[in-house]
Amino acid sequence: MSADNKSINTEELPFVAPCNKLTVQAPLRWLRLGWSDIKTAPKQSLSYGLIIVVLSYCVSFMVWHFGGLGLLASLLSGFVFLGPVLAIGLYSISCQIQAGMTPRLGYCLREGRRHLSNELVFAVILSVVFLIWARSASMIHIFFPSESNADWTQFIVFLSVGTFVGAIFSAIIFTFSAFSLPMIMDRKVDVITAVISSINAVLRNKLVMFLWAIIIVAIVLIGFATAFLGFIVLMPLIGHATWHAYQETINADDWPQHENFNQN
Repeated sequence: MSADNKSINTEELPFVAPCNKLTVQAPLRWLRLGWSDIKTAPKQSLSYGLIIVVLSYCVSFMVWHFGGLGLLASLLSGFVFLGPVLAIGLYSISCQIQAGMTPRLGYCLREGRRHLSNELVFAVILSVVFLIWARSASMIHIFFPSESNADWTQFIVFLSVGTFVGAIFSAIIFTFSAFSLPMIMDRKVDVITAVISSINAVLRNKLVMFLWAIIIVAIVLIGFATAFLGFIVLMPLIGHATWHAYQETINADDWPQHENFNQN
């Protein structure tokens, strides 16, 4: 750790990290940078994506076997909640590339011991919200027409209610998770500051972040349409791009970096 980092008094740090004003071209730039990281570390990135796909198949099989179609649909729609946590290792790979290191899949666990507790707290929060959403999704089924000759307008009501409720949950999760986990990975910052910084950045760049959210949803839908196989590439692409989105959006210079990137 540098002398400058040691001399920082955490009590004097601001409550929220300032953010930059983004242009509408930013999301495409993040995707290009994310693709560049994949090309720089293809073995690590694609291996990570393959692990995510295998886990997705395992979880989906268990949910289908024990819970049926309704619970499986809730699980798939809740992917947006758990996605930021699943991408933690990808943030680490991008961070290692940026630091001039040879990326290693296990490195994020070794270098993240001092801030792993914050990541776990965040993961618990996302998991709780996901469970609430899963419960809400099952309750929405009361609007599903039970009669075989039901009018098509009843199906529209069911889909409208489900879409509206899902959009609310997704918007909340996206707002406070857009930049918080990469910030926790990069800087010695607490969960609250990281989440507030993410919310502030999203609200100050509403149009750009709305476009970014649409891109993420489209990529996730492509992954589902390919029976998860597309996530081998698409998950690393989103994860690496999110790291670069954080780097370009959040100004976290006031917080000390984790020193492990200079120590092997």
